[in-house]
Amino acid sequence: MREAIRLAKRGIGTTHPNPRVGAVVLAGGATVGRGYHARAGEAHAEIRALEEAEGRARGGTLVTTLEPCAHQGRTPPCVTAILGAGIRRVVIGMQDPNPLVNGKGIAALRRAGVEVVEGLRADECRDLNPAYIKFRASGLPWVMLKSMVSLDGRVASDEGDSRGLGGAEQQRLCHALRARHDAIVVGVETVLADDPELTVRLTRGTSPARIVLDSKLRTPPASRLVETAAKAPVILATVSRDRKSIAAMEARGVTVWSFTPGPDGRVPLHAVLRKAAAPARGPGGPGGRRNRTDPPRGQTAALLDPGSGSGEPQRGAGAHGPHHAQGGAGPLDRGIAPRTERCLAGSWSALDASNPWSGTLREAGVSPSAPVFRAHRRRGRALP
Repeated sequence: MREAIRLAKRGIGTTHPNPRVGAVVLAGGATVGRGYHARAGEAHAEIRALEEAEGRARGGTLVTTLEPCAHQGRTPPCVTAILGAGIRRVVIGMQDPNPLVNGKGIAALRRAGVEVVEGLRADECRDLNPAYIKFRASGLPWVMLKSMVSLDGRVASDEGDSRGLGGAEQQRLCHALRARHDAIVVGVETVLADDPELTVRLTRGTSPARIVLDSKLRTPPASRLVETAAKAPVILATVSRDRKSIAAMEARGVTVWSFTPGPDGRVPLHAVLRKAAAPARGPGGPGGRRNRTDPPRGQTAALLDPGSGSGEPQRGAGAHGPHHAQGGAGPLDRGIAPRTERCLAGSWSALDASNPWSGTLREAGVSPSAPVFRAHRRRGRALP
């Protein structure tokens, strides 16, 4: 199973809307087949492993991180191939929460006389697909908050400048995070202040859809986002009913999502997230060039980037965001910040559909006991 998990990780950033899955075929005390799911519409991990094993799979064991499917989708059922290959034992990391599968694959195998073992390294297998699991449970995307924060909890200087935070390594990490998410969400104030492009340029990968929380449609037509709408989808989430402005943006290749105003008169973030997570059946979905027409194994992950501008994205970060991230920037301690930049990644894992923001904030690759966290506690500003 460890090998199957390792194989599944090769699909990170490429399997959308399908989950990441790895599989291994064992026979005669040896591994005779390996496979992973690379892209939607291509062979599933189990099929690839069986193809590599060929006739050696007969009488052997298939180890897979996720329950094999038993329904016809873009590809034939994996259960049919498993039975045809003569596999006698199947070890499964976790049951597939997709309602089209959800125990049906396991039941079909057992009815055919195949021994099925469930739950091996289940936690590690679940960790492969947090977005997929959360979407199946709540209809909401998996949200990560990315913010550059100095040791004293600042995200920008008094003048609102945040570009001095983070060096080349941190910038590459930020681009890698973009490549691993289906969408990146910013507020219009960030667009106005920084004019970001928000595409993947410093690493390999597909650029995410770019969603702007723009209640009054203030995104400039000459902004880099609009100018690069052909590179990756640009979506403006708004409550404006200005038909002329909407038509002008759509003529530039920008998608406009219109919402009923929330209690504060602005774009309701929860509704934006739910729409972003829903499988789209046309070019207006957050996946854009990525095919979202096959919901059976869908997953959605969004990257929330507060940026340096105050405004709508900071409202989303709320109390869980870094100090001064909500409503504007505090003074940057220029004596500390250049030596103590950190890239923080906040993963919201709660499955409660009513609260998409509960979760934990941690430094990317660093445990909560790391010095940066202890320093914040000593200063009386514990990170959430």
